[in-house]
Amino acid sequence: MTNLQSDIGYASAIELKESYARGDTTPVEVVKAVLERINAINPRINAFSLVMHEEALAAARQSEQRLRNREAGPLEGIPVTIKDAFDVAGQETSTGSYAIKGQVAATDNVVVERLRKAGAVIIGKTTMSEFAWSGMSRNPVTGITHNPWRHGLNAGASSAGAGAAAATGFGPLHLGSDGAGSIRMPSHFCGIFGLKPTYGRVPCVPVTNNDYGTHPGPMTRTVADAALMLETMAGPHFLDHTSCEARPDAYLAKLKGSMKGKRVAFSLDLGHARVDDEIADIVRNAARTFAGTLQADVEEVIPDWGVLGPELGRFFWSVYCGRHARLLADWEGRMSPDLVACIRAGANFSAADYINMRERKLTYVARISSFLENWDFLITPVASVAAFPVERVRPEDWPEHAWDWLAWSEFLYPFNMSSHPAASVPCGMTAAGLPVGLQIVSRRFNDLGVLQAAAAFQEALPMQRQRPPIGPAA
Repeated sequence: MTNLQSDIGYASAIELKESYARGDTTPVEVVKAVLERINAINPRINAFSLVMHEEALAAARQSEQRLRNREAGPLEGIPVTIKDAFDVAGQETSTGSYAIKGQVAATDNVVVERLRKAGAVIIGKTTMSEFAWSGMSRNPVTGITHNPWRHGLNAGASSAGAGAAAATGFGPLHLGSDGAGSIRMPSHFCGIFGLKPTYGRVPCVPVTNNDYGTHPGPMTRTVADAALMLETMAGPHFLDHTSCEARPDAYLAKLKGSMKGKRVAFSLDLGHARVDDEIADIVRNAARTFAGTLQADVEEVIPDWGVLGPELGRFFWSVYCGRHARLLADWEGRMSPDLVACIRAGANFSAADYINMRERKLTYVARISSFLENWDFLITPVASVAAFPVERVRPEDWPEHAWDWLAWSEFLYPFNMSSHPAASVPCGMTAAGLPVGLQIVSRRFNDLGVLQAAAAFQEALPMQRQRPPIGPAA
């Protein structure tokens, strides 16, 4: 592996745009270097379900022509990866399951289409947990995606490959989606930045049938790159009747914002969650950074709605998985056993059960919204633990369970239910050298505020400069 591969692979989208403008490098040189880095290192990480070598180089050559003609888009020549849940025209969308493996997409997903039109170069599709169901970075089709910081550890899911690719220097921009933490969780485990925008800010096509819980969003190393990527992806679309009518804000241009005097609620456990001591210490220090360096008004709180989350989270997650029960007769032997357990747990609830629980959920969401109206931001841990062995559902020192990984991620699903914007930004490292993320949440439609808070924090604590100690595959 050459220094060129490493330097280009870790260059931000902003840096690449500036380099193209100066004529220091070209999209073909960048894409070649990133692909060479993937060839050298990905066999050890397994972040990709598909690498699109020829297609990427062809797109890079087209980008060079547009740059010469001064027709460049905002992401011209910038490498991007796409989570396998999103259709890419002419490529397979397997979502990590043999039950649908082999299905080739006829057209690009709406978000993929927008990235292409902005000039981004798609270099491949990244791995995910089967049907995006779990917090473990493995599936029956592509196997294990390893944490770049420690081989054999969980990279988080379901956008596992995107998180691992960003941390490993496989280009600057990565498209993920978040149905119960699937952008924020791998960002926490892999030490990158990830934003789950306000629901509807980025169109979700087709509209998912998990009660509007899935949020497409950017996964990057720098907050500035995420702001640039969000500008491209956001905005209404006629195929998503739930998408926001508002056009994207100038997220990048407005990224710098003072945190002085901002009212920040800090909760270490939402009043109920178990949190490992080392994670708690690191997140407390992050709260002190907000209070000290950033001069925010930070107050530790115990939200009264927190304790209502676990029953709701487990009910709805198992019910959403339960819709796959029709696949068990033919595919159970080739599905993830923990997914099968979750399907069985949620398969026999009635429509009345669902409606009654949904009524409770809507009350819960209203309480979260009322709480957040009184604060500029809420900060919490992203997860209760650092990365642990990927074959497990829970860390070894936690009680075993057949499928319930939500136990160590109680901070994530509440804001999928409530639609609020939430981000994970690196805030420290454990003694074992594993990343830890801080979650920043705000009111609906305050995506810019979350980006500003994360950017201010990243400037105060620039963890994005750290790189995993990983070399080429043996």
